[in-house]
Amino acid sequence: MANEVGQEAAALSEDDARLASLGYRPQLNRVLGLFANFSVAFTYLSPMVGIYSLFLLGVGTGGPAYVWLTWLPVAGMVFVAMVFGELASHYPVAGALYQYSKNSVGPGYGWFVGWFYGIALLVTVAAVDTGVVSYVTALLQNWFGWNLDPTNHLTILVITVILLLIQTVLNITGARVMGRVAQFGVYVEIVGTIGIAIVLAIHGFHHSLGFLFTTQNVQHVASNPLGLNFGGNWGSAALIAVLAPVYIFYGFESAGDISEETKDAGRQVPRAMRYALLWGGVASFILTAALLLAMPATDPVGKTVKGGGVTYILGQLPSGLQDLLLLLIIFAFFSCGTSVQGAGSRLAFSYARDGALPGSGWMSKVSPRFKTPVNALLGGTIVTFLFVLLEFPSPTHNITIGFITYPANTNVLVSLVSFGVSGIYLSFLMTVIASLIARARGWRPEGRYKLGRWGWPVTIVATVYLALMLVNVVLPSGLSSPRAYFNIDWVTLLVMAIVAIVGAIYFFIGRPDRLVGRHLHDELEPTGAERGR
Repeated sequence: MANEVGQEAAALSEDDARLASLGYRPQLNRVLGLFANFSVAFTYLSPMVGIYSLFLLGVGTGGPAYVWLTWLPVAGMVFVAMVFGELASHYPVAGALYQYSKNSVGPGYGWFVGWFYGIALLVTVAAVDTGVVSYVTALLQNWFGWNLDPTNHLTILVITVILLLIQTVLNITGARVMGRVAQFGVYVEIVGTIGIAIVLAIHGFHHSLGFLFTTQNVQHVASNPLGLNFGGNWGSAALIAVLAPVYIFYGFESAGDISEETKDAGRQVPRAMRYALLWGGVASFILTAALLLAMPATDPVGKTVKGGGVTYILGQLPSGLQDLLLLLIIFAFFSCGTSVQGAGSRLAFSYARDGALPGSGWMSKVSPRFKTPVNALLGGTIVTFLFVLLEFPSPTHNITIGFITYPANTNVLVSLVSFGVSGIYLSFLMTVIASLIARARGWRPEGRYKLGRWGWPVTIVATVYLALMLVNVVLPSGLSSPRAYFNIDWVTLLVMAIVAIVGAIYFFIGRPDRLVGRHLHDELEPTGAERGR
């Protein structure tokens, strides 16, 4: 026991020494172990939230065979996780992608990575918290007979604000509480994915395993339940269907955002990233396969899509199990939002500590009692609330500006949700490119996790995957295209452009890079300025 305590104390001392070598003093509470760090990353990734939100679109565009597309983003992101793991081990600092890019390329480049990533995180919290409203109203209907309309603006606002406030309070009270919520969320994810798959199997599958290799002819417009026309080519359908798992497999990088609260971060954070991604892939594949096998024996895709997707399949289960499942889904959404908010607040704190945001002095303050960036959390909550309000504006007719058409009856938050994914992929791509630039400059990782001779090939594969998938996510192809189910024509690129322009305006007026440049300090290697001397 004494030996274990001594080893933990040595690890903490080493963590703080590494932080000091990067020019920062310890301010946050280093209380998270490997499982807690993994839990935050895993619940942000959240197979439950992703599958229960996207199953209908996945099966409607790709048929049962879309389940095998799960492994494409998992495989691609494994390479990304290895690159991030090496960077996280060398730079075990709150702020993750921002810090990696800032130190690898320079303050201006790092600032823009953090800008895109931060906005995407805030949008994600708003999307997750509004996304749970229909499940909350269904549970309240079952328990109390309250007939609340999940599409009513007041209902959405009240439920979302309550969830947001609870998440904020829990995150304020400390990293240990955030970790505990995430750890319980992992158990919920296990029950809600593998557990439900077992329940469906016991209740009885309607298809054999061979069904998972069929398309049920969804590539033909005559038999596609969404009325989508892929010209009879399943390859074209797969390019769209793969976006269902693509929208799930990120969030593992949040393990790096809480590095300053993780014990032995240089070793544990890279492990947590890989574990969250791989176990997320396994859980997602098992649940997706079980849901597919549990679809009706006749016209399986058509009946499932028209019935509402997952809710239609689970409607076969006894009512008691349905209430339990609603509870699990609600907590999965809640835990996911809590983890994303926690990661985002650490990014904001890291940004503000470098002077990279307006009001940085206020945003960078840490509660002496809870050892959490309280003001960063409060600031993020306010911005998230403003994003939630964008759920309400929805034009009653198409709005055309030049070659861009914003479709009728589409609320603004839906448009932003696509940036929650494209913004993440853009910031990921920029960070991996930063790693390539650092290697070309002669950077040598000194953390506990190193890629060694595999550094170049792994980073190149990660770059190619992210670039190709980012194009697939944002590619505009018309409102009548099957792609419109994931990407509203040019609107996704328009939102990206607006976020970039707003960031550029502040960047060139406020010049935050000048203050950020004062925080480039790494005793293990020369900074960019020192290289030029």
